[in-house]
Amino acid sequence: MQRLAGAVLARPRPSLYPPRVINGAHVVLYSRDAEADRVFLRDTLGWTHADAGHGWLIFRAPPAEVACHPTDGEPAHELMLMCDDLDATRRELAERGVEFTRQVEEARWGRVTALRLPGGGELVLYEPRHPRP
Repeated sequence: MQRLAGAVLARPRPSLYPPRVINGAHVVLYSRDAEADRVFLRDTLGWTHADAGHGWLIFRAPPAEVACHPTDGEPAHELMLMCDDLDATRRELAERGVEFTRQVEEARWGRVTALRLPGGGELVLYEPRHPRP
């Protein structure tokens, strides 16, 4: 293992994909209160994490999917958290003090709502109804 400015750098894990193929993604949430958002991900959502040094937490995110959608506007991206049961997840998160910013919307591809991060950002939460890879 190597050390870099207080961080422990572990050897990369073996990939399920052939060499030279992208084997993951790193999402960065820019926030007006990053520390509060780190506490939210760690304590409210219960995500495991590693300390990259000086309190910079890197979280293990749940499995992910990537979709490409057409737009008439500017190209953009969006982070959406998925769950198996939107109603149960909303109840559980509300009990932990999470504020929801949208009512549940029904769509052909799933049920959608959004929640407020402590740092002011918003994350979409949805229960997919589409086939999953």
